Amino acid sequence: MECSVSNPSALLGLCSTLHGLSGTELQKKVNKYLTEWTEAETVFIVPIEHQERDSLFIQVIGGSLRDVTHVPAAGLFQNQIKEGTIMSKNDLSDDNLKEFKALLGYDIRSFLSVPIPNPAEVTAKIKRRRTSSFFKEDLSSLQNSATNGVEHEQEAKMKTPDTAVLVCLVNKKNGEQFKEKDVKIVRECFQACIGILLTVFTLEEELSLKSQLQKLLTVAKNLFSHLGDVTVLLRQIMAEARRLTQAERCSLFLVDKKHNELVAKVFDGNILPDGTTEQQSEVRLPLNTGIVGHVAGTGMLINIKDAYHHPLFFRGCDEETGFKTRNILCFPICDSNEVIGVAELCNKQPGTHFTKFDEEMAMAFSSYCGLAILHSLMYKKVADAQYRSKLSNELMMYHMKVPEDEVTRLVSNSLESTKKTFPEFNLFKFTPRMIPLNDSTSAMFSIFSDLGMLQKWRIPRDSLARFILMVRRGYRDPPYHNWSHGFTVAHFSYLMLENCKLLAKGFISDLEAFALIIACMCHDLDHRGTNNTFQISSNSVLAALYSSEGSVMERHHFAQSMCILNTEGCNILENLNKKEYTQCLDMIRDNILATDLAHHLRMLPEMEAMVGGEMNPSNPKHHYLTSCLIMTASDLSDQTKDWINSKQIAELVYDEFFTQGDLEKAMGNKPVESMDREKAFIPTLQIQFLDHIVIPVYRVLADLDVQTEELYHSVLKNKEYWKVMGDILEERGVRSMDVMNVFQDDSLQNEVLEFCLRRKV
Repeated sequence: MECSVSNPSALLGLCSTLHGLSGTELQKKVNKYLTEWTEAETVFIVPIEHQERDSLFIQVIGGSLRDVTHVPAAGLFQNQIKEGTIMSKNDLSDDNLKEFKALLGYDIRSFLSVPIPNPAEVTAKIKRRRTSSFFKEDLSSLQNSATNGVEHEQEAKMKTPDTAVLVCLVNKKNGEQFKEKDVKIVRECFQACIGILLTVFTLEEELSLKSQLQKLLTVAKNLFSHLGDVTVLLRQIMAEARRLTQAERCSLFLVDKKHNELVAKVFDGNILPDGTTEQQSEVRLPLNTGIVGHVAGTGMLINIKDAYHHPLFFRGCDEETGFKTRNILCFPICDSNEVIGVAELCNKQPGTHFTKFDEEMAMAFSSYCGLAILHSLMYKKVADAQYRSKLSNELMMYHMKVPEDEVTRLVSNSLESTKKTFPEFNLFKFTPRMIPLNDSTSAMFSIFSDLGMLQKWRIPRDSLARFILMVRRGYRDPPYHNWSHGFTVAHFSYLMLENCKLLAKGFISDLEAFALIIACMCHDLDHRGTNNTFQISSNSVLAALYSSEGSVMERHHFAQSMCILNTEGCNILENLNKKEYTQCLDMIRDNILATDLAHHLRMLPEMEAMVGGEMNPSNPKHHYLTSCLIMTASDLSDQTKDWINSKQIAELVYDEFFTQGDLEKAMGNKPVESMDREKAFIPTLQIQFLDHIVIPVYRVLADLDVQTEELYHSVLKNKEYWKVMGDILEERGVRSMDVMNVFQDDSLQNEVLEFCLRRKV
């Protein structure tokens, strides 16, 4: 078919079919027309977005929808848009040709790209130049040569109008190169239809914007429905930010001005096979760290198109995780003019980078985020205050004020050291539970006195007496976690300080020793006989108050310690200077939190490394680890006594455990084996407990100080006794007996003792 450069009838026929079509359908019509009149195998249009955007995409190739975002020869197209020049096959590199082949599925024999200017710019230029039609101007002359193909010349030396679209013709059917008449056909076509094409593009963009704004309003509604839980809110913010901007990943940091840090509590991590998100612990970074720190400091959004070439980008995270960061959009979350958080979006999907529109959406979204986070934090403060008030009321109802005659009596009885009554009081083999309960407060007073703490910290004797009595009253009366346990734990830390000379060696400072004894006394205050897991699963008041921070019971024990210290006449820290006072409270808190076995297991490798290397008295971390180790060893110290005593303590522990297990069953939950009286086999459970928890503690303690080796061997000896008991029960075939009978069966106990005596265990 012979082409006609100007065919008004065909062009009018095309224009008559364009009304009411979508942008993609309209492109299909125009592509079909140009394919017929230029004899090209394929035609596609590259729409050019607003001037501030430099991303290219192809919606339609020929008659097919493609939605291509990684456009071949994008760099050349960008240059063509700026210059307004025509581009031919000769302008394409070998790599460009390979890219087009991958896109189209065949080799490029001939190619033509014609820029079509914006009609508004054309009109303005016509007025300036006083010519009839810009579209009819011969901006470049094409040489009709089979060897050279289409060659483009320099345009007129004047400002080039903004390009509205690029029209690309691929492979002329007759095997020739595209010529000047093909350019004219393209220009004549778009002189007639560019207006409707751009109008449809603008309409669709406005509809898209309307849809995005509607999504933004929906997002705001969703955010304000999660104010009760900050963690859930932060996860919601990350999910919505990803969805709005089509990002692959999102990280969200809150600004902690008190510690000058950026804090990430939740992460947009890997999705596990069960559909849940991989859990990661809280991360804290210095406030000026990297891209996030820059945005936090400046309060300005930053859009990075090539992450690996940006000076603030740190590649280490990618190298460690295997994740490839291509581009980043990082924006501040503000309260008025103050940055309270930073969101970091990675990898636009699809697209080469985040656009100007993404920036605008991010900043609009940021305003809602700031309000939601502030309201959530305020909501939490109010809720926490309510929970604390409720707890305080519970405490006041449960405990009575210490009568002054009890204080006076304790001060009088404490003038003599307990060592006079119990000569072995300062020996590791001594069992503090043998001291009558009424005398335990005097023994506790004696511990402070024997260690010289009354003089060192100028503690009024009546204040110490009142404090000890209040702490005793602060314990409830479950079988194991009662005042007797608190006193026993404090006694063991006293033995460590007295016998291992930790102060003289510089492993523990005077203030750390003071905080250690107080923490041991108070470490299980107001214990309810149930563990952290039970508090959370039962949605208790304690869980509502502390579960977001972890170590629910331990944080409550510290809070109760503070309550007693703040009670009039009980503050034994009152004569410390301001710095010592603050440090002492921090140490008490850290020591009490260290009694959470989950915390201990995380710290154990560091403790082992510390004692395995050279203990450094000038290293603050070594002081912290030593205090944590002593706290855990003190908490488990019943296991270092003779087997008869340790068995008696085990009976108290399992009495508590099985009571909790019964409560869990009543709630419809399944308790763990150690708390299920129908499944537990105590000798095996005790051996597992010794192997996994107790023995490693005292092995590290023995490495810290040779004086404690006897404790390590005592624990190993007790393990053998439990093994013998287990073997005897297996031989009797009474594994299914009432689980608590192992503690009341005197014949079983005697058989174990006789067997171990014969074996010289």
